[in-house]
Amino acid sequence: MGIDEITAEALKLRPEVRAYLVRELLASLEGLDETEVERLWLEEATRRDEDLGRGKARALPARETLKQVRDRRR
Repeated sequence: MGIDEITAEALKLRPEVRAYLVRELLASLEGLDETEVERLWLEEATRRDEDLGRGKARALPARETLKQVRDRRR
């Protein structure tokens, strides 16, 4: 299961369950130092850029992305 599928499934959860999931995910990052966090974000940005270049993903305007998130919450 990829990150998009995980995100879609997580957004289907009840708000209190999503809040719990967020707390757990953030807690899992607390032990990382700033250099490690920067390295991980760079890896993620590189992966996303490569996916866009290969046509595996498409860029959406922020307005459209936020609309989709709001629509899912309804």
